[in-house]
Amino acid sequence: MIRGFFRLIGLLLLACGFVFLVYDGARWVADQSLRFTQFGQFWNDINQSSQQAFRAWVESKAPWLWASVVKLVLDQPVFAVLGVLGILLLLVFRPRKPLIGYARD
Repeated sequence: MIRGFFRLIGLLLLACGFVFLVYDGARWVADQSLRFTQFGQFWNDINQSSQQAFRAWVESKAPWLWASVVKLVLDQPVFAVLGVLGILLLLVFRPRKPLIGYARD
């Protein structure tokens, strides 16, 4: 049950990543300039206060983590971040291979 839920979330994230890839591609065709929507900008547009609260929380726990990891992820394109998260969820929660000759209880 829970495995199916997380696979659904992974598929939705992968689909949203594809939508942003199409969105950035359409913007490239219209403007004739290649600009990707950054994940930090997208999160800021959706809810700015949650991003600031997350930054304060991360800096209180491990200040080095914000500068080295989180800021790097926030500077990546939205389609790449959502696509990688979706693929990871699909791989982690994939169905188990059936055991040959054994009954799984």
